Amino acid sequence: MGKVVMYGTVSVDGFIADDGDQPGPLFDWLTGGDVPLDESGALKVSQTSYDYTRPYWDEIGVTIAGRHVFDLTDGWDGKPPSGIDHVVVVTHRPAPEGWDPEAPFHFVDGVEAAVAKARELAGDRVVEVAAGDVGGQALAAGLVDEVRMDVAPVVLGSGKRYFGSVEAQHLLEDPDVVLQGDRVLHLRYRVRR
Repeated sequence: MGKVVMYGTVSVDGFIADDGDQPGPLFDWLTGGDVPLDESGALKVSQTSYDYTRPYWDEIGVTIAGRHVFDLTDGWDGKPPSGIDHVVVVTHRPAPEGWDPEAPFHFVDGVEAAVAKARELAGDRVVEVAAGDVGGQALAAGLVDEVRMDVAPVVLGSGKRYFGSVEAQHLLEDPDVVLQGDRVLHLRYRVRR
């Protein structure tokens, strides 16, 4: 069974978006390089960031996101982002009216059910949990094996927190990856059990 990884780009002060759900300069590292990160050509990173990020993206079988992110992205037009096979959406509401039932999106109620469904779909591939409220809930429930963050050199001051509303202490191991790219610091931590 693949590991569960909480992932997102984060400001130095711990935010994944501002109060209006905008990432602002957080994603500058994804467009400021010269090496295409995906087939679209829209994402271009430094060679260092490519060598770190592309192999990780290739390991992901399923991404778990909250309904808020799903709605903000218009469900990625029914196509999972970055070549991922499936998206599991944590929500208390049904799929949007008119949603294509053949699209590889699965709507589940609760983070535990989402991780179980994602593990089933991913097999031995990585289950990625988007940072924010859903990621924080998965961490608090003891369902996350690893935390990956791409730290952008910006202070947002307020906004959507990387770990959502997690209030309890959670220990991580020392980082096993600390890698400087252009306009980003890539970090990877195992969750201490």
